[in-house]
Amino acid sequence: MKHTIDAQGKKIGRVASQAAHILLGKHSPTFAKNKVSADTVEIVNASKVDVTLKKKTDDLFVTYTGFRGGLKSESLGELIKRRGMTEVFRRAVTRMLPSNRLRDDRIKNLTVKE
Repeated sequence: MKHTIDAQGKKIGRVASQAAHILLGKHSPTFAKNKVSADTVEIVNASKVDVTLKKKTDDLFVTYTGFRGGLKSESLGELIKRRGMTEVFRRAVTRMLPSNRLRDDRIKNLTVKE
């Protein structure tokens, strides 16, 4: 079943948590935590999401390569400029899913349209 979420005027976290809930299959009466649900989620109007100016500068995405001097950080505004809102939503939903072997299969059912 295909679910569509309209992100216009909403916060990033609210939309991402709703998408993660559907991708996990928790809305279904046949929920099983060891199965990937067949439901797909499409987020539309991603570029019209409500993001404050303070969040664009203060919200940091930090990654560490494992090597000395490999700590890299990027603000939300820089990430939006570089990759767009598609990547922001993909990262938000991915981090809300449980980190196990099924996470990659579940995130394939997510599409984001700007």
